[in-house]
Amino acid sequence: MNGRPISGASVGRRRGRLALAVGALLFAVTACGGGDTGSGSGSGGGEDKDSGSAQSKQSEAVVSIAPKDGAKSVDTSGALKVTAAKGKLTEVEVKNSEGEKVDGKISADGATWTPSTHLAGATKYTVHAVAKDSEGRTAAEDADFTTLTPQNTFIGTFTPEDGSKVGVGMPFSVRFSRGITNPDDVERAIRITTEPAVEVEGHWFGNDRLDFRPEKYWKPGTKVTVDFGLDGVEGRPGVYGEQDKKVEFTIGRNQVSVVDAKKLTMKVTRDGRTVKTIPVTTGKPGMETWNGQMVVSEMLKVTRMNGETVGYGGEYDIKDVPHAVRLTTSGTFLHGNYWASGAFGEYNASHGCIGLRDVRGGWDKKVPAAWFFDNTMVGDVVVVKNSEDRTVAPDNGLNGWNMSWEKWKN
Repeated sequence: MNGRPISGASVGRRRGRLALAVGALLFAVTACGGGDTGSGSGSGGGEDKDSGSAQSKQSEAVVSIAPKDGAKSVDTSGALKVTAAKGKLTEVEVKNSEGEKVDGKISADGATWTPSTHLAGATKYTVHAVAKDSEGRTAAEDADFTTLTPQNTFIGTFTPEDGSKVGVGMPFSVRFSRGITNPDDVERAIRITTEPAVEVEGHWFGNDRLDFRPEKYWKPGTKVTVDFGLDGVEGRPGVYGEQDKKVEFTIGRNQVSVVDAKKLTMKVTRDGRTVKTIPVTTGKPGMETWNGQMVVSEMLKVTRMNGETVGYGGEYDIKDVPHAVRLTTSGTFLHGNYWASGAFGEYNASHGCIGLRDVRGGWDKKVPAAWFFDNTMVGDVVVVKNSEDRTVAPDNGLNGWNMSWEKWKN
């Protein structure tokens, strides 16, 4: 054999390297084969098992949202609904573009969610809903939509004003710019809360006026909050509200003044204590003053009173009536009187108003009319009794107190 002889040491090193290489190869084969052996199948069987495991984790619950994602010109009432099939809803969150949530309720069986109020007009909403199946696995769905832009709208003008302090007889009264044919929807949109809490109910006078009051006069110090949520309410077919605001007012001290048309006196009671008794004159025979509970709705230091505006022709036209306190829409006032100086406490001489002694121009702060004016606020109550006329109508001014609580609620 030609070539250099191979020493024993060289042969040993080569055999060692060969053994290591073969061992490494066998280890690699064993590692791959060991995974297959542990699974009890080939690589294909392992993939089938992973696929089956993923499928077993998928929820069977199906969440559906109406209206569909991206919908436009959606109705503000009746269109929004979330449902779940093969599972129960666990979470539904609806928000407008400003992040304000829409109140709603999931049904007892978990199958549906509906809003508890109407939606605003021309507003984008997002919906996120989650449901669970019988195995506790969740499924979720998201959508957004935009409500319609109303072409015809209505508003409500109201009293008292935001931030005002009023007497214990003051209702919250709303006059609508359009006749309302969906009164329940409109009334639900005006939510009133009080501190301390008291039941407050609304009553419709015709189709364009809605007043709210408690059963009895407000307690002094009561804080009243009105959520005026008319935006998006369909008050009549195709006519939607456009107001969304909060109104707050506070009830002041309790002042009730009782006018006795026969005794020709007015007793002013504040917080249960009589503070003054004032001689008055009321409506003369044939023009008697209304009986009943009347709420002060307006106060004018000087005003013009013309008989033609209240159906008395040209019987009078006084351009400077001082300290005038309005009690009815039809024109009943409690006011200062400087032209019938001998009538107060002696005889009834007015055309239906209640007169108190005053001076022309109302400059004298010591006369009864000035004192009463300075110690009165809008919402105070004036009660007339023992007149020969009937009781004032509840809608003639802010005078719903002349209706029983049972009739008011109905």
